[in-house]
Amino acid sequence: MFVKVYQYHIQSDKVAEYISIQKRASYIYRKYLEVNTVYLQSKDDNTKWMEISTYRNEVEYNKSITLINKEEEMKKLFDEFQSLMVNGKEISEEDYIKKNVWAVF
Repeated sequence: MFVKVYQYHIQSDKVAEYISIQKRASYIYRKYLEVNTVYLQSKDDNTKWMEISTYRNEVEYNKSITLINKEEEMKKLFDEFQSLMVNGKEISEEDYIKKNVWAVF
């Protein structure tokens, strides 16, 4: 499995708008890809969020993300998302490969 991890800071009074944007973006992603996403809010800093998305494989992701990014609605949603971010904070993005480790007891 291919995994994308994003970390960013959302203004604490903009969480409802953030959730709305993520729901609409998720609908667009699911038109092109099989994706499962988890959103985590830090207990220590309520502006800090982590987004972890898993995809079947990296090839499928790369093929589909080009189409997703061409969607006008997606461009609008990203602009809205950026307007909710805490000033001076950047989005971090990392790629992972999920490995299954089976434990024997």
